[in-house]
Amino acid sequence: MTATLAAGPAPALDTGDTAWLLAATALVLLMTPGLALFYGGMVRSKSVLNMLMMSFVSIALVTVVWLVAGYSLAFGDDSFAGLVGGLGHAGMAGIGPASLTGTVPTFLFTTFQLTFAIITAALISGAVADRTKFGAWLVFVPVWALLVYVPVAHWVWGPGGWIRERLGALDFAGGLVVEIASGASGLALCLVLGPRAGFKKDAMRPHNLPMVVMGAGLLWFGWLGFNGGSALGANGLAAASLFNTLIAGCTGLLGWLFVEQRRDGHPTTFGAASGAVAGLVAITPACGVVGVLGAAVVGLVAGVVCSYAVAWKFVLGYDDSLDVVGVHFVGGVVGTLLIGLFATSTMTGSAKEGLFYGGGAGQLGRQLLAVLVVAAYTFLVTYGIGKALAKLMGFRASAEEELTGLDQTVHAESAYDHGVLGATVHPASAPAARKVAP
Repeated sequence: MTATLAAGPAPALDTGDTAWLLAATALVLLMTPGLALFYGGMVRSKSVLNMLMMSFVSIALVTVVWLVAGYSLAFGDDSFAGLVGGLGHAGMAGIGPASLTGTVPTFLFTTFQLTFAIITAALISGAVADRTKFGAWLVFVPVWALLVYVPVAHWVWGPGGWIRERLGALDFAGGLVVEIASGASGLALCLVLGPRAGFKKDAMRPHNLPMVVMGAGLLWFGWLGFNGGSALGANGLAAASLFNTLIAGCTGLLGWLFVEQRRDGHPTTFGAASGAVAGLVAITPACGVVGVLGAAVVGLVAGVVCSYAVAWKFVLGYDDSLDVVGVHFVGGVVGTLLIGLFATSTMTGSAKEGLFYGGGAGQLGRQLLAVLVVAAYTFLVTYGIGKALAKLMGFRASAEEELTGLDQTVHAESAYDHGVLGATVHPASAPAARKVAP
């Protein structure tokens, strides 16, 4: 994605590139409902609808922010030292059907980038599942998107962004912008809200593993557009990125199962889904800059490392409900750093190469600095937003709401009953209603 705004005369619209990016945009948007199912299956049955809602409402909230100012600040011309864009395109001003970004319509490029912002915000919800006030989440998402996601996207992908132009770190499809940003932000909110009632004491197992696998499958499907579409063209780079994505998902799955077999004696369905996601997370920044062998190693390392990282919360005491830190943050760090080892000029199209391909340790150092800065910025700003909301309106659900379940207390619904809980039942239907009630 970093090649999208390269200098030079603007080429004409390419119908092949446009057709591919239209399909890729639809694929990436589908990832958020896929994430909702993935997360929804992982929580207990009393909070599954709340989990789905936190993802779905993020689509609407981030879209409004993107329309008003987010796109302009992220991808508009740099306005201050590579830190943020300007407001020249606020409200999509100056953009019409004939406007082009590279060889595709700017409206399409805008929408494609919007789908990345949406899923990044939705990812954070997994870290604070079962205990977040829905009203506070409605405020948090747009504020976070504007203050955290937008600046980081500009740093990494925007014209004049300092990580892209000055530091020279590589992030093809979102290891820094999506994975590390969401993981570090999730950790910050974990600390703001505190652990769930019964953390480390009660079993909090996924309530629906088929739903988890279905969600992981939709994520994997959408990820092909996520990474392949980041080439912004129907070309060899898109094909290579797509192939690398498939490879890393497979080796991540196998790496996680290998650890489970050796450690626990049982390769699990949940582990297979988690390992695939870990591999996909790690290859996201690297899919367009490493070769096939590099992709296989990136996925395998992520599957192994993340399978251990998800247990760190029990040692360190932070309650990352659905392992956003253990999978997305850790996987994002793994993939971003391994670029410094496996980047090859065959893929980058430049002199930027990793240590194992004769490039020395310079690229690894640049990748490490980018990881540290993005992680620190997103953690600190998110922590500040969370603390402010906790003080102003309360961020954590009450103990009674958490115990009863947010589906009933917040949404007046149940995932596995028809109708609305608490609704008035007509006397004539009361006996029938009692028969089907759990």
